[in-house]
Amino acid sequence: MDVVSGVSEHASLIDALIARLAPDWPLDRMPAVDRAVLRLAVYELSQRPDVPTAVILDEAVELAKRYSTEESGRFVNGVLAAAARELRG
Repeated sequence: MDVVSGVSEHASLIDALIARLAPDWPLDRMPAVDRAVLRLAVYELSQRPDVPTAVILDEAVELAKRYSTEESGRFVNGVLAAAARELRG
């Protein structure tokens, strides 16, 4: 299964986790790039144990910094760090 179909298949669980970890930012109010990056990274954290946690977080933060807002790198990093602790210990 590729990442895109995996995100689609697990969308409700992924979105519920993101919403819980970022309660001040409803998904529909997040920048679209942040939302997409978070969904991809949470999918990898939860379903792809072969991908190292540090790689997932680093790539997601870099994408957010490059293609989204000035604050997006910190925001994505914070949400994913919490997700990684919960999903991977």
